Amino acid sequence: MSARLRIAIQKSGRLADKSLELLEAAGLRVLKGANELLYRIENAPIDLLRVRDDDIPTFVGDGVADLGIVGLNVLEEREDGRSAEPEQVMALGFGKCDLRLAAPIGFAYNGPRSLQGLRIATTYPHVLNRFLTENGVTADIITMRGAVEVAPRLKLANAICDLVSTGATLEANGLAPLDTVLRSEAVLIRAPRKIDPELEKVAESVVQRFKGVTSCRGAKYVMMNAPRAVLPKISAILPGAGSPTVTPLAGSDDMVAVHAVCQESVFWETLEELKAAGASAILVLPIEKMM
Repeated sequence: MSARLRIAIQKSGRLADKSLELLEAAGLRVLKGANELLYRIENAPIDLLRVRDDDIPTFVGDGVADLGIVGLNVLEEREDGRSAEPEQVMALGFGKCDLRLAAPIGFAYNGPRSLQGLRIATTYPHVLNRFLTENGVTADIITMRGAVEVAPRLKLANAICDLVSTGATLEANGLAPLDTVLRSEAVLIRAPRKIDPELEKVAESVVQRFKGVTSCRGAKYVMMNAPRAVLPKISAILPGAGSPTVTPLAGSDDMVAVHAVCQESVFWETLEELKAAGASAILVLPIEKMM
């Protein structure tokens, strides 16, 4: 196969390392060559284009890259109108943060209408404008390229709209969060054009592997023995599990083996509840791969 699938990822920043970790968790061996802009996958016909995060939607929309990994905040902010809109394939479960409104501590906030006529500094003018429009608010949006949190202190704006993960930066600058404009995380996007038929199976394999990695992140495989009569109670206790697999135990008409994949965390309290419901020999195992 001479053609190679192209995946655009962030060259540096908060999603760069996580994107490489995802690829490696999906069994794709990354070869880091001398060219920092282009990495290759050793065991599949795939090239990695390492670019600025705000260039990724354009690369994918223009068909320069077939797939891309980018923050939803960057994808939603893109409004250049020069290329087709990339298709959002799936959320990837990392790089989570919120685009939030914030103002100096003590600001009287009773909903978006409290911002009417004020000046709001942000690096996400399109997303903010959409939020304000949806809420019937007219405000003066001040576009900045960084250090948004200092705008109120410098009297450039009354409030800000910026990405928040822990809130420590807001607190350090005397700001308090007001409202959430957008909940963001890394997403996989796909070019709107048809991918080379020779590479369509490769692209589908990448998507399925990513789904396998994300679906087993934090998931546990739970096994136990229990009386058949308490199965409804046990099913209700298991966190984030579908219908469990139930198998009769040899030499017993009443006892069964119960196996289930739990998509949510299994705590010690969960085991205690299962034990109290009648379960025994409870095992909780990590899941490395799932498809």
